[in-house]
Amino acid sequence: MLLKVNVHEAKTNLSKLLAQVEEGKEVIIARAGKPVARLVSIERQTAQRIPGSAKGKLVIADDFDAPLPEDILNEFEKCDSC
Repeated sequence: MLLKVNVHEAKTNLSKLLAQVEEGKEVIIARAGKPVARLVSIERQTAQRIPGSAKGKLVIADDFDAPLPEDILNEFEKCDSC
């Protein structure tokens, strides 16, 4: 279903118009009687998750949780604005 409103009405009733769009309606916003915009629902696309699909694609180093070298730790402790 198509609904036409002017800019003032759209600004005044935006929440109501969004609720109608969520219900599947399409809203045309017009300025001086000429259509300038269309409000339509966004179809949410959800990717199907497949457990184990990244198997063999990731590598975690043996020293992943080892302490950082002293020179790198010192860089974290520097403060330019102190």
